[in-house]
Amino acid sequence: MKILTVDIGTGTQDIFLYDSGLDIENGFKLILPSPTMMIHRRVRQALSHAGTTQSRTPILLTGHQMGGGPSAWAIEEAARAGIPVYITPSAATTLNDELDKVEALGIKIISEDEVNSLPSTIHRLELRDFDFPAISKTFEDYGVSLNDLEAIAVAVFDHGNAPAGVSDRQFRFDYLDERIKAKNSLSAFAYLSTDIPKIMTRLQSVVDSAGILPCPLVVMDTAPAAVLGAGFDPIVGKLQQKIICNAGNFHTLAFRLGEDGIEGVFEHHTGEIDLLKLESLLRALADSTLKHEDVFNDMGHGALMYSKDIFEFGKDDFDVVVAGPRRSMFQTALTPTLSPGERGNLKPYFATPFGDMMIAGCFGLLAATAEIMPKLAEPIHESLRGEHGRGVAPWDAAS
Repeated sequence: MKILTVDIGTGTQDIFLYDSGLDIENGFKLILPSPTMMIHRRVRQALSHAGTTQSRTPILLTGHQMGGGPSAWAIEEAARAGIPVYITPSAATTLNDELDKVEALGIKIISEDEVNSLPSTIHRLELRDFDFPAISKTFEDYGVSLNDLEAIAVAVFDHGNAPAGVSDRQFRFDYLDERIKAKNSLSAFAYLSTDIPKIMTRLQSVVDSAGILPCPLVVMDTAPAAVLGAGFDPIVGKLQQKIICNAGNFHTLAFRLGEDGIEGVFEHHTGEIDLLKLESLLRALADSTLKHEDVFNDMGHGALMYSKDIFEFGKDDFDVVVAGPRRSMFQTALTPTLSPGERGNLKPYFATPFGDMMIAGCFGLLAATAEIMPKLAEPIHESLRGEHGRGVAPWDAAS
């Protein structure tokens, strides 16, 4: 049984092909530039070309809503530089759900019918988070077919489509609160493609951009996927209560987890915090004093607490479990030459589920897929327990 998992972040898209016939450590994996970084680079190349030739060749953006950040910054820079930028309505929501705010940037929104009337010399870029044909071709170039998949699972970060005048940060945390109260589990943020809430427009755009697939599609929020996956580290998996902090390229979040599920969570922008600020938030999360406004008013997303109990640091050999591509933020905590005020005081444990921190989100996607699609659960659970495929070599399994 094969399942393709794709965790799409700001810096990278992390891809893991699960095969129940192999030890999970033998699964094929790819760490590639994220779609938003790919668009960023292509738009910047167009800008560089324009600066060299004094050309103002227009840029046309079609496709679907995708991750913003780097892609949005580059597109806005092109418009400010005087390059004509055209964008279709569905693609324009990458920049803002309110299309009049997109037009206020000097970007012209055109209909799908108007696209064909533009000259052939225009720079044409298609926006989408998930490009199954491209991923499939990459695997095929190495002799691996994706035609026999049982499922595909994709994670992206979705603020949700906030109504006009409502903060997208607040809107996201209202959504998180609703999901946790309905089903206190990290897998509460995973859906079959047919069950996505209407407000989660980026998740839906993954489905829309996927086209015809050979199997069912599961979509999930990146943050819970990463934390769920980090829990499969052999040390972390033994803990009944823990705080797992995922330091992402764009967002840093921490879940406090206990026997009954999620006890608290906060989410901040990585660029707005340093280690000492992060430690103060983790301590407040631990002693149940953290308030939503403590994070929201600091330009973060927010915080939710569901327990008044105190999580005691020091009862294990470490205080907080750390994952994510920006986990180096915690490295100073282990530098003895720095003063305590410089390096922080919480002892981190760097989770490496199945030996690879970078694809923790993929393991989380895999676990969520087992819950969403129960008929696939048994082999997945066996693999995640380190049982399935034990002793099977790749060349045997492929034969």
